[in-house]
Amino acid sequence: MRLGCCYYPEHWPEAWWAEDARRMAALGLSRVRIGEFAWSRIEPEPGRFDWGWLDRAIATLAAEGLGIILGTPTATPPKWLVDQMPDMIALDAQGRPRRFGSRRHYCFSHPGYRAEAERITRALAERYGDHPAIVAWQTDNEYGCHDTAISHSPAAAEGFRAWLGARYGDVAALNAAWGTVFWSMEYRDFAEIDPPNLTVTEPHPAHVMDWRRFSSDQVRAFNAAQVAILRADSPGRDIVHNFMGFFTQFDHHDVSADLDVATWDSYPIGFLDSFWFSREDKLRYARQGHPDIAAFHHDLYRGAGRGRWWVMEQQPGPVNWSAHNPAPLPGMVRLWTLEAAAHGAELTSYFRWRQAPFGQEAHHAGLLRPDSAEDQGAIEARAAAHDLAALGEVGTPQAPVALLFSYPASWAIETQPQGKSFRYLQLAHEWYTALRRLGLDVDIVPPEADLAAYRMIVAPSLPMLDTATADRIAALGVPVLFGPRTGSRTESFQTPPELPPGPLQEHLPLKVVRVESLREGLAEHGDGFAVTRWLEHVESDLAPEEELADGRGIVFGSGQLRYLGAWPDAALLDRLMRRMALEADLKLTPLPADLRVRRTDRWCFAFNYGPEAVPLTPLEFGAPMIGADPLPPAGVAAWPIRGRNG
Repeated sequence: MRLGCCYYPEHWPEAWWAEDARRMAALGLSRVRIGEFAWSRIEPEPGRFDWGWLDRAIATLAAEGLGIILGTPTATPPKWLVDQMPDMIALDAQGRPRRFGSRRHYCFSHPGYRAEAERITRALAERYGDHPAIVAWQTDNEYGCHDTAISHSPAAAEGFRAWLGARYGDVAALNAAWGTVFWSMEYRDFAEIDPPNLTVTEPHPAHVMDWRRFSSDQVRAFNAAQVAILRADSPGRDIVHNFMGFFTQFDHHDVSADLDVATWDSYPIGFLDSFWFSREDKLRYARQGHPDIAAFHHDLYRGAGRGRWWVMEQQPGPVNWSAHNPAPLPGMVRLWTLEAAAHGAELTSYFRWRQAPFGQEAHHAGLLRPDSAEDQGAIEARAAAHDLAALGEVGTPQAPVALLFSYPASWAIETQPQGKSFRYLQLAHEWYTALRRLGLDVDIVPPEADLAAYRMIVAPSLPMLDTATADRIAALGVPVLFGPRTGSRTESFQTPPELPPGPLQEHLPLKVVRVESLREGLAEHGDGFAVTRWLEHVESDLAPEEELADGRGIVFGSGQLRYLGAWPDAALLDRLMRRMALEADLKLTPLPADLRVRRTDRWCFAFNYGPEAVPLTPLEFGAPMIGADPLPPAGVAAWPIRGRNG
């Protein structure tokens, strides 16, 4: 795995560039990302390009052997362009403009801005497309960041109507699919249809679901246009985009299909503070991040990238954007780096080289402090480079278990949650954690992926499960667990005529006849477990595998397939995952709460996310080549692999 950093030569005196490049190479870095926010310096006035500074920056970095990842600057259109085309900005759900003054102030659907984005991309590609120092291109930056994947602008509304016309052909077909007879919402023409916002109460869920599909398609189309230009004018270079954590506003599998590599921006401490994790977890892991945050996204984006993925931005110290921003525990930057390698990353790139003394990110740490002295991140990046050299070829990740992850599933549940605490991302993450606590390696893949190589499959929730997918999964002949709400909606967001789980009933003879969402503090108990948040009433002639104290079944199995009709706690998840792993003949390595392992075909790694040392003896792996027993906080251990997991 290579190491790199994100660098902004336009932020620093040109006299510093050569020394910065020399220090990067000396630290063990071989890649540097530049340019993704530099439109106003590249084109300071309409049609007038200033290439000189960028030519010199590229030459200076290349002189130290650094391969350059050049970003298209479309996330930050300059002020002159916004003034020239004021309707290019997005509108939020309340119709308020997302104004100039920060970043991502554009609407994906605006044809004029799309043309400008293609123009600046083509200008960059024509200038640098065959430059030997350019090893890859990054399109834009963090699509959808700051809640910008969905725009309610006039351009988006017009685009949505055209999209609906192409999808349904006739407005009568749309009315039938959506069920607009409900509340007298029938349309006479596609031109009558607005985006589903600012309605008196919740908008029609089928309308919302198609709006989410349309908005996702706009992101893909915007990205695909840049990719086509870069492929034509700069052949042989990888084209990537940097995705975010716990973000589902568009389908990352669709966008990644047009890329060579999926990359993501890893900020484990910021994500812990910003999302649903318990107060206890937020305190215990405040300086480390939850043990499964980074790994979940590594496996998710490896799946999106069809095996090829990078960390484009790795947190090197405190960040600036969460409600609370503690510094990482000493050793965590090294741990995160080696953990990315264990999950198959080709590159880990730190954000950023030097902390900025100005702008919105002045509190965001870099590898260097603003005075250019090394910060803790640089010390740990150097240590990680040393470890990677000692390990040699890290190898290819091995995973016998697949977790099926679907962005449309997330949209469906967000569209009509029924219970405010039902979060698709949280459910998927908790199932992933249950597998990892047992020492199992996991691939996170879309339902459409080739699943033939997996020995066990879990699907936390697939609300829109079609017949072909249900049949294909059932035919695999391996243990499969489907979670709540699977098969609960048709493609047009209607309840299946045969009731949930829809087409899965051909393989699992049961019906969900009623659902309950449970408020905090309300739980139903079984033998050693509790279910919260969501409970389904199931009718079936199958004998339940697990039931509540009152005799109601919540887990049913037929052959190798199981259905779980509730939101499970950790105890029930552990029981089910163990049972299925035993059936799949997978070797389990139950782990202490803070310890995680990951295997490649060459190495087995262990990572201590806890605040105390953890003994490694129970793992029965022997003495590690890297690391100590007991493993200290933020410690990493590695053993040469003796056999595949399971």
